[in-house]
Amino acid sequence: MPGLKLNDPKKATEFFQDRMDFTLGPVELNRWLEAKEKVQVIDVRQRDAYDEGHIPGAVSLPKDQWAKPNGLAKDRVNVFYCYSQVCHLAPAAALHFARQGYSVMELEGGFDAWEKYQMAVEKGAAAASR
Repeated sequence: MPGLKLNDPKKATEFFQDRMDFTLGPVELNRWLEAKEKVQVIDVRQRDAYDEGHIPGAVSLPKDQWAKPNGLAKDRVNVFYCYSQVCHLAPAAALHFARQGYSVMELEGGFDAWEKYQMAVEKGAAAASR
């Protein structure tokens, strides 16, 4: 078993810069929303999970609807979230839509982290088709 070794500071710099450029946490997203920043929040969980509770103003866009990106905006940062830190739907959606020319970020920790920080939750389908 290899022992602990020093990592490459240049690679670490690139990795953490990319991480900061393309991810954000619940508190930061909440501040952006309160400041009315140009951000569009996209919930990529299944529709029933969205209806049970979602980030206020979020658009529902489950994977089976990615062919029609209703709710995404090319003039805003599109922040994707899914269920939890271990869910890969949000990064998959971010990759998919970045390839189509959208500015994208991922909410780290997904909806679980949003709730853990006791941020506001909207229920029902009111914002589903914004």
